[in-house]
Amino acid sequence: MVGAGPALLAPTGKAIAMPVSSDVTPRTRALLACGVTAALLYAVAHDVLAVLLYDGYSLTDQTLSELTSVGAPTRPAALAVEGVSDLLLVAFGAGVWRTARGRSLRVAAGCLIGYGALFPLWLPFPMTGRGEGQAPGLSDVMHVALGTITIVLMLTAIASAARCSAASFRTFSWAAFAAVLVLWSWSGAYGGRIATGDPTPWLGVVERAAMAAWLFWVAALSVHLLRSPRTPSNRPEVDADTLPAAARLSGRGAG
Repeated sequence: MVGAGPALLAPTGKAIAMPVSSDVTPRTRALLACGVTAALLYAVAHDVLAVLLYDGYSLTDQTLSELTSVGAPTRPAALAVEGVSDLLLVAFGAGVWRTARGRSLRVAAGCLIGYGALFPLWLPFPMTGRGEGQAPGLSDVMHVALGTITIVLMLTAIASAARCSAASFRTFSWAAFAAVLVLWSWSGAYGGRIATGDPTPWLGVVERAAMAAWLFWVAALSVHLLRSPRTPSNRPEVDADTLPAAARLSGRGAG
């Protein structure tokens, strides 16, 4: 029998896959597929809107938030894209929750749902557009605060899912975690230049790379869960972070 994929190997020698339920209905599978859809929609639509609607916008040097900033010609369309994408992310989080049988994966699901549910809070706090001649105000402060919260949710979701994953996906998740952390930290270093309206060379590239790392992980988790071998519902719940220290990783399949 061909192996089902990377698995955790307990001290008994028994392979343990990511702890997901065997009771996966077509509705749950549709929810899980929303992860790929949300990632693709956000990744593609933003830059398409920037090219088509925002004359003079630089994909290389300007932030993603400037597409929804005060007075931006892309604001209505970009908000619509983000609203749909975040709704799909909430649906994906619900799908992850329905399949999860371990605490860590449920934490990841909660973070995904929380990330998407924050969308309405962004609406009253747009970034002040560069060149508007206005000093940053409360709206900008709240915008940065919401951005910080979403980054924390990203990192927590990735780390939590990594804790209950088999070897290959665990390694990929920690690589994504590092990329998200480093790239968003790098982006934050431009904060002073944005506030003063100074040029921000390569900021657009840095932010898009950070979002790409996050969205690629979301899509990968979606595919991983859709393809994961199921844990029979009559078996006790097993979570990687509850295994004894002697548990080790194996790249072999479960059978």
